[in-house]
Formats: sequence, C-alpha cells, structure tokens
Amino acid sequence: MAEIRAFRAFRYDLGRVGDLSEVVAPPYDVIDASLQDALYARSPYNVVRLILNKEEPSDTETHNRYSRAAAFLRDWLRDGILTQDSARALYVYHQEFEVEGQRHTRKGFLARVRLERFGEGRIYPHEETLSGPKADRLKLFRATGMNLSPIFGLYPDDANRVQTLLDQAVGRALPLQATDHLGVVSRLWPVTDQHVISTVAGLMASRPIFIADGHHRYETALRYLDERREAGEVRDAEAAANFVLMMLVSMSDPGLVILPTHRLVSGLPGLSAEQLASCLRPAFHLETVGRGEQAAREVGELIQADGTQQVLGFGTVADGVWQLARFQAPERMAELAPDHSPTWRDLAVAVLHVLVFGHLLRADSASYRYVHLLSEVIDAVAQAACDLAVLVPPARMHHVEQIAGQLEKMPPKSTYFYPKLLSGLVFNTLKGN
Repeated sequence: MAEIRAFRAFRYDLGRVGDLSEVVAPPYDVIDASLQDALYARSPYNVVRLILNKEEPSDTETHNRYSRAAAFLRDWLRDGILTQDSARALYVYHQEFEVEGQRHTRKGFLARVRLERFGEGRIYPHEETLSGPKADRLKLFRATGMNLSPIFGLYPDDANRVQTLLDQAVGRALPLQATDHLGVVSRLWPVTDQHVISTVAGLMASRPIFIADGHHRYETALRYLDERREAGEVRDAEAAANFVLMMLVSMSDPGLVILPTHRLVSGLPGLSAEQLASCLRPAFHLETVGRGEQAAREVGELIQADGTQQVLGFGTVADGVWQLARFQAPERMAELAPDHSPTWRDLAVAVLHVLVFGHLLRADSASYRYVHLLSEVIDAVAQAACDLAVLVPPARMHHVEQIAGQLEKMPPKSTYFYPKLLSGLVFNTLKGN
C-alpha cells in the first residue's frame, strides 16, 4: 500500500525573509545560469543556494557547492530563517497558472511517503533515469540531510475525495502565497486536524502512486536510505530516512495539465516537404496544410481536435511547408518494438522516435531540442533554428497509468506536467521528525 504521513515541515520565517516569492525557486533541473543569477540576486535566503549552489573555481572534493549548501542550511536553521512547525501537518498546495490563454488551478497536498522499491510496492515510475543527476542529488542528500524539493506523485481518485476533504478542512483560511518567475501563483495551507489526516491516510492506503516528476530524486532517496541503514542510523520503520517528501495530485484533478513536448530537429539540412513525404508515405497518410505561421497553428488545432496519438505535424524549415501525418502502419511498430506493450507502441513519441527518426528518416546523427508551446515552435522555425519541427499530441493520464502500471517506462520526453513544483515552500528533514 502507499503509506503517507503528516510531518513537521521546516519553513521560512516570513518575518525574517519578507515576501515568500523572493525565496522560492523552480526545481534545480530547469534552472539555467541566467535564472540562477537572478535567483541569487533576489534574496540572500533564496532556496537556490541550497538546491543549486554555484560552482566556484576554487572548489575541491571537500569544499564545494554541496558543502556550501549545507553551510547555508545550518546557518539558516541556527538563525531562525527556517523554523520547524510545532504540529504534524499535511500541506494543501494549489497552483494557479495560464497555458495558451486558459487559466487553470492544480490542487494537491504535500506529505511524507514511505519509500518503496519499484516493482515491490504500489509506487511506479514512468520515465527512465540517468546516472549523472542521481549522483549529483545524492551528494546533496548527504550534505544536507533534508528533502529540499518535493517529488511529484499522481494517484487515482475518480471522485477527488481526498482533495475535497483537504480543501474543506482549509475552509476560508488565508494561505501563504508566492508567485514565481513564470507568473504561477502557489498557495499553501497546513492541515493539522488529526481526524482529517487519519482519514486521508486511510483513503490513500489502497491507492497506487505514479511518479510524474522527480524520478532521479526518488531513486536517490532509496540509495540514501540504503546508506543510512548500512551506517546503522535506520533503527526502525519510523526512521525519517524511510520517507520522502512528495506532492500528491489526483489523476482526475481538473487542473492537471500535461503539455506536449514538441521536437525541433537539426542535422537534416535542406530537407523539403516532398522529400519528407516520400520518406513517410509507407507508414502515414499525409495532408499538406499550408505554409508559414498560420499553417503551423492550423496543424496544432487539428492535432488537438483529433485527440488521439495517431497524428503528428511536420514543418520543413527549408520551404516553410506544414503537413499533417496520420499513422497507418501499427504492424511496423509491432515489428520494431516487440518487447513493448501495445499502449507503449501507440504513443506518438514512440512512433516518432522508433519508426520515423530511427527507420524512415534514419536521423541517427540528428540533434533535438524540446519545447512545449506552439509559440516556441513558430519562433524556432521563423529563426531557422532547426531543420524540421515536429508537433506531437500530449500523452494522457491513462497512458501514464497503463504503461507505468505494467512496470514499463515511457519514451524520453513523453510527458511534461506543467507547472513545475516550487522549491522552498516546505522542507522535510531526514534526521528525525
């Protein structure tokens, strides 16, 4: 079963740091150098100093970005910049945001979740992980002994019973509020009512959890737990290292948005619409929509209206032509990816990378950039920043549930849950709670 716990979070003392917006940050893996500089300048207490401390030329094996993060954390705890809540709580977390002109509010809650190894419990990954980020995060875990950022988990709840209960518990209480660099408004309420907490824990006990974002940090938490056990520091099942900080969102939440991840392909110089069509015709029915920005928008609208994984949009930068391609050869995917499930083979991004890039175009030497908004694709094409632009439909929640539930991993860049969760709203200690 998925086991969740209330906890005593460490949080910023706003009397010491001022506006919460000044000290929060997005996850470390979406912070580039310019944003890192901006976050450093925003406040001497911005959480970026913990989650992504700057590298220095004088860094050594023992004095480096991780030791500096640990020093900042110790200083902030000593000086009362961060203080621990007196009561165990679940933390209701709403994010209000805009995508393509539409407003949404995603609702969830922050809790500690008992760690389980993949394949041995009810927590499932849906993406592959890389060794580099895990090694980086493990060093930070060791240095700080703190969950500095939440993992993003999804759970099935068709009636949204869990979140409804928590939102009722919050009532009309005023939230803590922060606005990030993208204009996303985050609101946070602690819920300390023990009856509500126990009821939520009971409702969650029978539900699986699918990791939406934070796979590297989850696997790192498992590795950290193993290390602490070997060191004799995990004395029982209640030891803090057995748990990890997680944001939990119902898969039926109306504000849960999965953005598509469009591909901008370089390394195919001079590729024309006719050359592309010649390569794709054995497996696709092709329709030329037009040229330029308006055609790109029409292709995007057609993909959205179709609502399936069977259509892709291709824009050849050399001639500005946009084509809509409807997949018509599922037997080819069965031949090329026999070890994967039919649901995996039906994904548009699987068809794109396995069949189109891997066999029809033979784009082995191509390079890829990934964007999520149609406007980003249009800008890249206008600037000739790629040779081929590909619009893909977003994966749906049932794809995540079916594929992850079979212990299968989705192809890279299959999902983008927008917006990212903020770091700096709550911290969870791994040294006792």
